[in-house]
This record gives sequence, structure tokens and C-alpha cells, in this order.
Amino acid sequence: MKYTVDITDAALQDMDEIYDYIYFTFRAPDTAAAQYDRIADEILSLEEMPPRFGIPQFEPCISAQLHRMLVDNFSVFYLIRGETVIVTDVLYSASDLEARLGARH
Repeated sequence: MKYTVDITDAALQDMDEIYDYIYFTFRAPDTAAAQYDRIADEILSLEEMPPRFGIPQFEPCISAQLHRMLVDNFSVFYLIRGETVIVTDVLYSASDLEARLGARH
């Protein structure tokens, strides 16, 4: 079964911020574009078997049933609702994910 993948405005903004950070901080436009593309490609792969990635054992992931997929140094969080995957957040994995997600959800 194929799922529909929707990306929230917040997740798209996260991806844009990742791109901008790499581009401007490291002056690396090619690296920024490649990272953005890797994240986007992995997000699109969620149309196949999205439950393959687990739910982290911290709030708000447990109560919201937010799944987490790792892409390089980034965490992609998403919900599965029927036949739709909703990507909610794309965050740097070394940040305090629990606090950042708690502030958003």
C-alpha cells in the first residue's frame, strides 16, 4: 500500500532553516542543497511502509504517536493518519529534541 506524504509548513520551514544554516554558516551552497535533497528524498520514501520507524519513548512523541526517522544528523518526525503520512518537524538530532518538540506540540 502506498501512503500519501504531506509536509507541514513548519517542517518545510525547518528544512529551509537547515539549508540556510549550512549555506551561510559554512558558505557551502552545494552541501546545503545536497543535504536538503537527502532529507526530501527520505521524506518521500515514507510513502512505503512508514511504520518501519518507531516512536521515541519521550513526550510528546508517545502521546501524539510521532514517529522518528533519522536522516544523517537530522530527525524527521511524522504522524500516520490512515493512509496519510504527515511530516511535522525536521530537527537537528543533537539538539534537545524533547524540549523542542514539547514547545511545538
